[in-house]
Amino acid sequence: MVPVYDHAAAAARVVAALDALSLPCVVVDDGSEARAAASLARLAVAGRVELVRHATNRGKGAAVISGLRRAAELGFTHALQIDADGQHDVAEAPTLLAAAAADPEAVVTGYPRYDASVPRGRYYGRYATHVWVWINTLSTRIVDSMCGFRVYPIAPVLALIAREPPGERMDFDIEILVRLDWAGLTIVNLPVSVRYPPGATSHFRLLRDNALISWMHTRLFFGMLARLPRLLGRQRPRRER
Repeated sequence: MVPVYDHAAAAARVVAALDALSLPCVVVDDGSEARAAASLARLAVAGRVELVRHATNRGKGAAVISGLRRAAELGFTHALQIDADGQHDVAEAPTLLAAAAADPEAVVTGYPRYDASVPRGRYYGRYATHVWVWINTLSTRIVDSMCGFRVYPIAPVLALIAREPPGERMDFDIEILVRLDWAGLTIVNLPVSVRYPPGATSHFRLLRDNALISWMHTRLFFGMLARLPRLLGRQRPRRER
């Protein structure tokens, strides 16, 4: 499952790499501009992807949710999420999928191993979210909640989304992992390579997305307080491989 917003060329390379691994692919076009949308449509016509379209940009989280729903309609039990901008090494997908096969009820999520291309501001800025996630789960079971390279068990994730709709933009990746941990799902953490390709464009909007993430952490903190006795009663070790 590849959520895409205007990263047409990079997304095509990601799709080609998934195709080389014989992995079926759902691409969600989250309101891309016309040229990028046409490029994604050509991939669908070529039979390489199942294309889901949003008429307007609704956010990464909304795109992932649409992709999960379409994967469920197609009969899949699990969905690999990977970003469209080429940050992740598709060759590592089989490792995540193997971990999911070994523990089908778990969420398998990557935590980044950066190369020299990572911007220092992003690298250190992530720690504010890491600390809040560790507070809101009363644990370090989630090593990195912001990495968009993961495998979801579809049914429990969609059930959770129906009960407690998460944020639909850049706050989604973080919030869904915290709520899945609260729901008792095992979180399996695997190291994954992350690089920042030259010329890559980020769709992170500094003011809007930081405000959404701050509000999300506030909601999760009070949600943690409401669950405090249960969370304290089920401390589990961190799962890393």
